[in-house]
Amino acid sequence: MMSELEIRNLTKHYGETRVLHPVSLSVERGEFVTILGPSGCGKSTLLRILMGISEASGGEIHLAGKRLDLAPPEARDIAMVFQSYALFPHMSVAKNLGFGLKMKNVPKDERAKRIAHVVDICNLHGLLDRMPRQLSGGQQQRVALARAVVMQPSLLLFDEPLSNLDAKLRDSLRHDLVALHRRIGTTSLYVTHDQAEAMAMSDRIVVMNAGRIVEIGTPLELYRSPRHVFTAQFLGQTNLLTVEASGTGGRLPWGQVITLDRPATGTAQVSLRPENIAIIADENGVATVSSVAFLGATLFYTMEIGTLSLKVSQAGGVDPLSVGTRVSFDLAGPVHLLDHLPMAEAA
Repeated sequence: MMSELEIRNLTKHYGETRVLHPVSLSVERGEFVTILGPSGCGKSTLLRILMGISEASGGEIHLAGKRLDLAPPEARDIAMVFQSYALFPHMSVAKNLGFGLKMKNVPKDERAKRIAHVVDICNLHGLLDRMPRQLSGGQQQRVALARAVVMQPSLLLFDEPLSNLDAKLRDSLRHDLVALHRRIGTTSLYVTHDQAEAMAMSDRIVVMNAGRIVEIGTPLELYRSPRHVFTAQFLGQTNLLTVEASGTGGRLPWGQVITLDRPATGTAQVSLRPENIAIIADENGVATVSSVAFLGATLFYTMEIGTLSLKVSQAGGVDPLSVGTRVSFDLAGPVHLLDHLPMAEAA
């Protein structure tokens, strides 16, 4: 595959305030890449620069082999799905879908063909004559998605498009969006602070913090083997523990010896996921249950070992242990060793 989108050393600052440090990213043709990070990390700023809504302070952007950042917004082969839907309230669904095509002088027959296609793939049958105020939140978001797809852009951008929806509808539309991407194959860049969305939808995830890219990888790579402490903490639950390492062996603060997933020497830090800890009631155990939460499919415990707290999760089909129970535990497989990288080096 060839890279469809190339972002090279992109920066953005307002006076002395730097919003984006040099950001570089390649997105392959047809790839679905999610930019994940907390509010204020620079992810939406990056999208606005791609759209031409905001101007970069430095760097270059190339799309399909052509310099993008020098082109005016209307000349960029990009469409965007916004968090707020941004539908024209005085236009019917059909007119909302056709507006951009009309502005691009797409012939009437071709407009009708494209609209019919997106109505089918976005499940908008029976809605074309309705006004936006007559639609549910989920229907409005599907119209906003169809309005972007109908333009047949080289790059499709999503700025937290599901964040205004309730949890059940968000899950449903997440599935629909992934299925739609597989059908149309448009190169897509999706911005979110929701780790579940990023994990469920992405070919790759770009983790951002404080205007920098921390690291990039597949959901599986970043969850199982993060390089940076920030990634381990932001992507799911984890226990960050200090170990004294010697080769592939390590000793935890309470003396338990573990196997590391790669060699190290001296003081190091590990990421231990709650689901990789197996616990059993044991009156001679080193830990004590301090809290338990039943979450349906999962039991979530907090264990106390001296001054340390340990998060543990188990399948919810067993009877929960009581607060105050002494426990011992085993670790499933080698424990992941984190790199000691400052944020600037991790970018």
